[in-house]
Amino acid sequence: LFDGVYPFYLQQRKAAMFDIRTIIVIVVFLTLACIFLLIIPGIRGRARLYWTLRVPLSLFVGVVTVVVQFTGDWETGWVQANTSYKAFSHVQVNADIGLHIGLAGVNITLRGNPVKQINETINYNEHFPWNFGADYDRSYSEGLEKGLPSPILYVAEKFSTQSPCAVHRQYRIAGHYASAMLWVAFCTWIISNILFSMPVLVYGGYMLLVTGAFMIFSLLSFSTVRSSPMCLIQIGTRTLHIAYGGSFWLMLATGLLCFVAAITIVATHHLNLDLLKAFFDLREDKAEEYQEMPEVFANPHFVNKGL
Repeated sequence: LFDGVYPFYLQQRKAAMFDIRTIIVIVVFLTLACIFLLIIPGIRGRARLYWTLRVPLSLFVGVVTVVVQFTGDWETGWVQANTSYKAFSHVQVNADIGLHIGLAGVNITLRGNPVKQINETINYNEHFPWNFGADYDRSYSEGLEKGLPSPILYVAEKFSTQSPCAVHRQYRIAGHYASAMLWVAFCTWIISNILFSMPVLVYGGYMLLVTGAFMIFSLLSFSTVRSSPMCLIQIGTRTLHIAYGGSFWLMLATGLLCFVAAITIVATHHLNLDLLKAFFDLREDKAEEYQEMPEVFANPHFVNKGL
């Protein structure tokens, strides 16, 4: 009935593509960017170029700092193998098994080659959270009750608290502190933007330097999980290896960008302060400050008295 779906049972789960929180953050920052595009035609002269360089760069740093906390590719790994699909069954399928580790949990992907095999659609993406307030073992138990495919349960079991691998605690604590440092970096990013709008540009540069430092500290915190050996994840005859993913390298590039920008601002403050004020549109117009008045009106009463 209903195109092969039984009416009294849950439909097969679809693979998740985007985290809703990531979409919300991106939409918020895109809205700010669109507002800036509406404002920029009203800026005259060379200041328009300076604003065009500053604002997108600042928004990029802000959106990256927030978005990477919800992404699941701080560490990733893929392997293609022939593996059993269900428990208590000798039927094997050819599939891509993906492991995506984030700060708040792990995503395990199973996609068949081709997607339709043994009269089923093999396309899964399951999330198992380990952030504070979440119960990883409970999520794993629910996966067992749902009857998730064997490769997903096998990989998920490696990160459980009862696993001999003993990596659950390391990943949970490392992700927690990395997330906390990123939130601090986001706060210092806001403070730096406030300081850049005031005539204290060098302090804005220092605060941007602090922002980059906390970004690097978050990476160091997450990297501590590599100090403990990881169990082999054997899928059929193949081994799933994991490495740092896109979010990790994006965070590293953003942190280095903050360092370069902050050092440039501090150096320019000491070498050419007028150029720095011009770049941030805070330069005082000295021509108007020292301009002589073309006409002077005096009270004749005081002029006659020689006052």
